[in-house]
Amino acid sequence: MLLRFKIFFVTLSLAFAAVASTDADVTVSVDSSQNWRGFMNVFETDESTYVFGQEWGFNDLSAVFGLNDLTLGPAPIGTDDAFWYGDTAGGPDRVGNKFMDASGYVEVTDAFGGMNVTFSGTVLSDSFTSAHTAVAYIRDFAPDYSSFVENTVALAPGDFTVSLMTNSDAGRHVQYGFNVKGVNVWPDDVGNFGNVVIRAVPEPGSLSFLGLAGIAVLARRRR
Repeated sequence: MLLRFKIFFVTLSLAFAAVASTDADVTVSVDSSQNWRGFMNVFETDESTYVFGQEWGFNDLSAVFGLNDLTLGPAPIGTDDAFWYGDTAGGPDRVGNKFMDASGYVEVTDAFGGMNVTFSGTVLSDSFTSAHTAVAYIRDFAPDYSSFVENTVALAPGDFTVSLMTNSDAGRHVQYGFNVKGVNVWPDDVGNFGNVVIRAVPEPGSLSFLGLAGIAVLARRRR
């Protein structure tokens, strides 16, 4: 009986060791159940003169989750203010007067520090015109958001994967998500500029770890 328990204990220890050896890696996916946030940086149309930046609602970025997908479109501005449309009042078929840098993301503070984070998914379609571009990214921000490092990958039909080894310092913020850049458009014209559609799937999370925890509980019950 004692020998049998020792064998089980060694087996269980090896299983947990396997988890420990890979706990510096984490993979995330496009999961609508996560807390997706938005941020908009606005530039002049020269794409380099910064105007302002602020949090936006995720849907306000023209980012919408369906039942099994996420659709990303150009940033819509439904006002005739000259700030957004120059000398011509805003309306259908008007060309925007600002370059929009829209980020839709999930943010994790501390939990991903010192890990190799991989963000993966599948692009179902890409119909963006040349007026807009889209990438998937991972960003690792300083605690005060004063700086960050990032890796990106352009979105095109098919699978995408982007990875980043994060800083292990306390208080850093890791974001993963999508960035769409291009001119602002009148809401009724969003469809004219195309979109990117991405498959949304449940994130596996720590199912393997939970499975091992279940084994440990079962072992205690048998004892």
